[in-house]
Amino acid sequence: MTLFGIKNCDTVKKARKWTEANGLNIPFHDFRVDGLTKEQLESWVETLGWEPLFNKRSTSFRNLSDEEKSDIDQAKAIELMLTHPTLIKRPVLAADGKALVGFKEAEYKAWFNL
Repeated sequence: MTLFGIKNCDTVKKARKWTEANGLNIPFHDFRVDGLTKEQLESWVETLGWEPLFNKRSTSFRNLSDEEKSDIDQAKAIELMLTHPTLIKRPVLAADGKALVGFKEAEYKAWFNL
């Protein structure tokens, strides 16, 4: 199990604080620093769909060109997220072919059976 995100993201900070407070020692992978493979991203897309992962409300999305913002489908979204990792909604909690995106305490409680 790994928690993926960017260390200075407020939502990632909340998720990390919550997991630590609940005695869960989950490795953290900063995909801005440590990178992200196309295979990792494709596995999340297969599990969750690309829309929940693709953050259209981010500053990174607003900074894209009009051409990049138009006609987004799964393949284009994956390429954009690989090029601009901050387009990925964070955090992503992944384990054994399962994934959870974002942080909601109730979802984390259910994931960890707490």
